Amino acid sequence: MAEIWKGQPVADKLNEKMKEDIAALAAKGVAPTLAIVRVGEKASDISYEKGAIKRSETVGVAIKHVLLPADITQDAFIAEIKALNADKSVHGILVFRPLPEQLDDTALRETLLPEKDVDGITPGSLGTAMAGGVGPGFSPCTAQAVMEILDFYEVDVKGKDVTVIGNSLVVGLPLTNLLSARFATVTNCHIFTKDVPAKAKSAEILISAAGKAGLVSAKHMSEGQIIIDVGINFTPEGKMCGDVTFEDAEAIAKAATPVPGGVGSVTTGVLVSHVVEAAKRSVR
Repeated sequence: MAEIWKGQPVADKLNEKMKEDIAALAAKGVAPTLAIVRVGEKASDISYEKGAIKRSETVGVAIKHVLLPADITQDAFIAEIKALNADKSVHGILVFRPLPEQLDDTALRETLLPEKDVDGITPGSLGTAMAGGVGPGFSPCTAQAVMEILDFYEVDVKGKDVTVIGNSLVVGLPLTNLLSARFATVTNCHIFTKDVPAKAKSAEILISAAGKAGLVSAKHMSEGQIIIDVGINFTPEGKMCGDVTFEDAEAIAKAATPVPGGVGSVTTGVLVSHVVEAAKRSVR
């Protein structure tokens, strides 16, 4: 029976570290501040916003709300981002995406300063992930959350064979680079990869970030594996589930993360920790 690696203890440890850092910053007169930019009233954006605010308030990170009309023009939108870039009281900027169709996402990512890009969406932040976390930006939060889980549960990836299923710019590719920077041997699988089950089965650590319910089952697994499920999907009944058939992972793996309660529980904590780190950098 697999150990169930929940995300909450990882998030709690992040919170403890952030509180220490925030206290040290307060002594220097600095209050870490996250600007949340929401365009319109999408229910999913509002839900995520509530989670980000709650996590921020837990550790003492201030929130600056920037609520923009759904029909805002491109020029006005970019002007708002530039103003936040220039605002020295704001250390991190989170923009909810996807944007309304009249707004250019590429222009957003090119305008936002990497040093304030706590969600890891700019070219500068992706370059940071490519360099294994070294650079002016921040690694995408979900990819970093996987690394935080591996660290918390004392998994040294050096020399390990790791298979990552999914090659998005949000998770799969940056995670592949973060793992490679720690000298893991990483196989990245995508829709054109041949015999994914064989590549998955041969891995010591299997990570699925494809966003397809039931994609990973017993035929992908082997005894003693560590399985990290990054997928967030919903059944026809509305129940949240991951990419991994959890019952199979429980029976076969050494350890596995659940959905919900796994990687997702850590992601928002990573976002807030990036704000704190950005504030620390501003002091330096």
